[in-house]
Amino acid sequence: MHRLVKRKDFLAAAAGLRANAGSLLLQARDRADETPPRIGLTVTKKQGNAVERNRIRRRLRAAVRDVLPRAGRTGFDYVIVARRTALAAPFTDLINDIERGIARLHSGSRRRPRPATPDMAPPPIPASTERTAHDQ
Repeated sequence: MHRLVKRKDFLAAAAGLRANAGSLLLQARDRADETPPRIGLTVTKKQGNAVERNRIRRRLRAAVRDVLPRAGRTGFDYVIVARRTALAAPFTDLINDIERGIARLHSGSRRRPRPATPDMAPPPIPASTERTAHDQ
């Protein structure tokens, strides 16, 4: 299993495809090459203390090890953002959520995210050209 470790890779996946799947959110981007799929896990502090976050991470890593070889596509980066329910969810549900999320990502039945880069964002509203008493 190949991991995502650089922040820019996580940000690129966040700007790509998204799919909700039960106790997690999947994000993906196509690298357009023939390398094996890479995976990144995100468990925020909102999900609990360090012990609980690490337990969620271990459970997701084990589920991904089972699912990614058969469901993941070559040339893709996947990021799994865990929700609190991933801690108590049965392991089979985690596996099903990951499989369903990956299938949704590749089926075309998901929305495109909003622009994540300043280049794609709408232009700022120009400032007023009126001079104030302070400017004179």
